[in-house]
Amino acid sequence: MIRIRKGNERGSANLGWLDSKHSFSFADYNDPNHMGFGNLRVINEDRVQPGQGFGTHGHRDMEIISYIIDGALEHKDSMGNGSVMRRGDVQRMTAGSGVQHSEFNPSSDTTVHFLQIWILPQTLGLTPGYEQKVFMAEEKSNQLRLIISRDGRDHSLTIHQDVDLYASLLAAGCALSHPFRRGRKGWVQVVLGDVDVNEMHLVAGDGLALQDCDQVRVNALSHTELLLFDMG
Repeated sequence: MIRIRKGNERGSANLGWLDSKHSFSFADYNDPNHMGFGNLRVINEDRVQPGQGFGTHGHRDMEIISYIIDGALEHKDSMGNGSVMRRGDVQRMTAGSGVQHSEFNPSSDTTVHFLQIWILPQTLGLTPGYEQKVFMAEEKSNQLRLIISRDGRDHSLTIHQDVDLYASLLAAGCALSHPFRRGRKGWVQVVLGDVDVNEMHLVAGDGLALQDCDQVRVNALSHTELLLFDMG
């Protein structure tokens, strides 16, 4: 099974200070046909205006990933963590038994553009946790760089679920593939550019669900940035 989730058909919310696109049902956007895929529950593409952000709010029992595309995002949480993330930075927060956090654009003139990703954990009530790392462009250039995994291999961030998340920056004409073990699901999210994935044409904002496929084949048609989820 291969199914495209077109970026221009996603749910949306525009609050003036926030422009958000929802690949799956979220907040006031409810679509029973798009409630998630496997353990992947949320992919929101957010743009937050300068000097604006999400005030302190709570989460429980979710693995929350922030992937910065452009600009800066300031994070503070009830665990005592605080940081300013920029392009190349990836953050994983385990909400577990409960955590409070805020996200704010500290710039006076630049919009922050990022993906917020939620993954259902294998176990409820986990102790809240936090990790953040920078993955340089050369690490992702024309290859799939593992950025999140359950076992933290290859210096990736860890997650409490059987998910491998890869990031890639592809030059036009670059082709690569990734095998799936039997029974696993895949999701490709195009961040920038346009690309053929298993002969399906995708552009920025599009997602592709893959099930019962032995591999994913990618051919970049322009400079492309994408994420690949390999899920148990």
